[in-house]
Amino acid sequence: MSSQPIASTGEAAIWARLIESQPDGLTPEAARYLLRFRFTENDQFRLQELAEHSQAGTLTEDEGREFDSYLHIGNLLAVIQSKARLVLSESNATQPHS
Repeated sequence: MSSQPIASTGEAAIWARLIESQPDGLTPEAARYLLRFRFTENDQFRLQELAEHSQAGTLTEDEGREFDSYLHIGNLLAVIQSKARLVLSESNATQPHS
């Protein structure tokens, strides 16, 4: 089980490069859509439960894989939402102020 930050070859980094490779990048509308993504309440509860098991050293092999999946998806979401916030920030900076 890794539970380490995702390296430049990890899923989040690959997705970030895919987003950056688009000629037009993210539109502000797409950025706002991506910023609405959240883990469900049940997923948040399960993630907390797995984190507690991990800290206690009682994760099973299956739970370890599940925990890693949550961590990878969470990291991926963080990277994508960071890109989305940058798009909105740049969009707001280029719009004329009234």
